[in-house]
Amino acid sequence: MSTNTSSIPAAPARLPHPSPRRILLKRAREHRGLVIGGAIVLAVVLIALFAPLIAPHDPYAQDLSKRLLPPVWAEKGSWEHIFGTDALGRDYLSRILFGARISLLIGISAAIGSGLIGTTLGLLAGYFGGRVDSVVTFIVSVRLALPVVLVALAVVSLFGGDLWIVVTVLSLLLWDRFAVVVRSATQQLRNQEFVTAARAMGASTPRILVVELLPNLIGPLVVIGSLEVAHAILLESALSFLGLGVQPPTPSWGLMVSEGKGLVFFDARLIALPGAAIAILVLGINLIGDGLRDVLTPEGRS
Repeated sequence: MSTNTSSIPAAPARLPHPSPRRILLKRAREHRGLVIGGAIVLAVVLIALFAPLIAPHDPYAQDLSKRLLPPVWAEKGSWEHIFGTDALGRDYLSRILFGARISLLIGISAAIGSGLIGTTLGLLAGYFGGRVDSVVTFIVSVRLALPVVLVALAVVSLFGGDLWIVVTVLSLLLWDRFAVVVRSATQQLRNQEFVTAARAMGASTPRILVVELLPNLIGPLVVIGSLEVAHAILLESALSFLGLGVQPPTPSWGLMVSEGKGLVFFDARLIALPGAAIAILVLGINLIGDGLRDVLTPEGRS
C-alpha cells in the first residue's frame, strides 16, 4: 500500500534569530536623534582632524592691515576671508576650524579623566559596601556641595590657564555622575550568579571588578561619558570667556567669544560664529547621549 507524501505540508523554515549586536545596530539606525547627532559630531571630528588641510590661512597669522574685514555675505566681503577677520587681522574661518580641535581635546580628555575617577570610586563603593560605601558617599556629597564653575575659576586663577591644567581641573570636578551611576549598578550586579561563580572559582577581587563587573557597565558609562564631554566643552568655553581658560593666541571658541564681546554691537559675527559652533557641537553630543540611552536601555524610554 503506497502512501502519498505530497499532501503533507512542509515544515516552515526557521528564520535565524538576530544577534544582540544586530538588534542594537537596527535600533541605532532607526533613532533619528542618534543619527543626526552622530552626523554632527562626525563632521566636527573630521574638521578637527583635517583642519591644517582645509583651513585657508594660518590661524595665528596676524595682519593689522586686514583687521575686522567683513564676511563674504556682507557688502564688502570677499572669498579670501569667508568669515572675515578678527581685530588682529587673523582669518576667522581658520580659527574656528582649529578651535574644534581644542574643544574636542578638552571635552574628551576631561570625560576620560573624570570617568576613571568616578568609575573606580563607584565600583569600590558598590562592591564592598559598608564603610567603603560610606566614605565614597561622603566624598560624593562633598563634591556635590562644591559649585563647579566657582571652584574651577579659583583653581585656574591660582595655577594659570594652561590647556592641561584646565583638563585636570575639569577631570577632578566632573566625576560624581560616574560614581553615583556605577555604584548603583554595581550594587545590583554584585550578588548575581556570574559574580558568585567567579568568587567560588577563586577569582581575585580586582579580577571580579575589572573582568566580571566592568563590562556590564559599558552602556551606562558610554551614555554618561557623552554627556560629560558636552559639559566639559561648555565649562571650558565659560572659563575661556572669562579669560581663565585656554590662553591666547590658541584658537578656542570660548576665547574667540571673549575677544569679540567688546565689538558685539558693531560686528556681531565675532560672537555669533564661535557661539554657534559651540551650540552645534554640544547639541550633537547631547543627541548622541540621548540616543545611546534609548538604544541601550529601551525599557527606560519615556
